Amino acid sequence: MVSLFYFMTTKEKIAPKLLNIKSWDVEDRPREKLLLKGKENLSNSELIAILIGSGNKELSAVDLSKHILQSSDNNLDELGRLDIKSLMEFKGIGEAKALSIIAALELGRRRQGQASSKQTKITSSRDAAIIFQAQLADLPHEEMWLLLLNRGNKVISKTKISQGGISGTVADIKLIMKTILDNRASAVILCHNHPSGNLKASQADIKLTRQINEACTIMDIQLLDHIIVAKTGYLSLSDEGILK
Repeated sequence: MVSLFYFMTTKEKIAPKLLNIKSWDVEDRPREKLLLKGKENLSNSELIAILIGSGNKELSAVDLSKHILQSSDNNLDELGRLDIKSLMEFKGIGEAKALSIIAALELGRRRQGQASSKQTKITSSRDAAIIFQAQLADLPHEEMWLLLLNRGNKVISKTKISQGGISGTVADIKLIMKTILDNRASAVILCHNHPSGNLKASQADIKLTRQINEACTIMDIQLLDHIIVAKTGYLSLSDEGILK
């Protein structure tokens, strides 16, 4: 009698049925591993696998997560720049899973921003840049923000003034001054991002900075700096001598 094994298709011989995560040892399953060993012992792909819950017919949740990470050079900052449509291009990632990934990365970004804000006294351009770096560096569009300070250079609040496109945003000087006065701030730092990654102040950036500096001087308010942030770092117009 001819064995049934003889009639297995070539595909079945070469690519046996995918081993499901439930077939793994308990300690190797992402959720169980998290419970047993703690979150710090999970890789990025395992954490993402918990978010998406399942993979596709060819890949387990962990392998699919590795594939997604590899497409972003295993860089979470790069992954955080992907939108829903881009994530849904991966087989096995629907809208709900894409939203879960984006929401988790956004929470991480906000947590980083809040942690940076705990140092409420601004003593250098770097202090201000740290506050805005996590919030603005990955955005695909420009935003203009104000960091409002009291006389001791401690942060009162930060406020978004405007939002634009990839190449620029419009800032209303009257609105900026109103916001400063309404918050009774004694000093202010401007900040906006360059999605292109270019850390060079444009003529429009310099002109706006000088106009606001003139308005602040009249109102006895200090414009301490104008920070431009990008993914690669930041530029301080004060450190560059433009405010002098």
